[in-house]
Amino acid sequence: MSHASGPPEARDGQLEQPLRIVVADDQASVREGLAVMLDLLPDIAVIATAENGSQAIELVEAHHPDAILLDLNMPVLDGTATTQRLTEDHPDVAVVILTTYADDASVVAALRAGARGYLTKDADRGDIARTLHAAVRGHSVLDPAVRAVLVDAAGRARPPSPDSAPPLPDHLTAREAEILVLVAHGLSNPEIAARLYISGHTVKTHIGRVFTKTGSRDRAAAVLYAHRHHLVT
Repeated sequence: MSHASGPPEARDGQLEQPLRIVVADDQASVREGLAVMLDLLPDIAVIATAENGSQAIELVEAHHPDAILLDLNMPVLDGTATTQRLTEDHPDVAVVILTTYADDASVVAALRAGARGYLTKDADRGDIARTLHAAVRGHSVLDPAVRAVLVDAAGRARPPSPDSAPPLPDHLTAREAEILVLVAHGLSNPEIAARLYISGHTVKTHIGRVFTKTGSRDRAAAVLYAHRHHLVT
């Protein structure tokens, strides 16, 4: 049987090491099945499995994996709370949610907590592997069902009136101003990416443009700019 995700990529003549991941799910059959299925791939190495969120955090602290594949509905500490803890204490570990829940509340809560990927359990191993690799590279990945839920939720929300928005200084775009406000509120790049459903690379690009337009040398200067121009209160 061919492996859907392909062999590890070569870089400078050397094969990259497989991603080291932890799998966390309270159902033993699902947890063990995922571990066996993913461990068969040449670019994935399952180094530990957890049956609840608390155990997942302990295993991340012990093994320092590249990523964790995490269910939302778990005992002791649920997936959203676990994601929050991992994002705060282990920001270099990519969190990918794999769950049966695709309602907008669950999706938004997980992304706000810092998850870089969100898949439903009908995803195949190729999709899971690609999402894990993308998340480790700093990209946000949502499967089509999850994107549809978010689009529908956004469509139900009432958009702000263009007439109510004051003009932005220094030719800032609406997105750049939005990101500047989040920076001023103390959010990190990964947190901004999760809040806005964009990749970390896109956030970094926007922040660079904000610095250029506002003449800010760093985030502290940008925060002062935001307050000086009444973009935040």
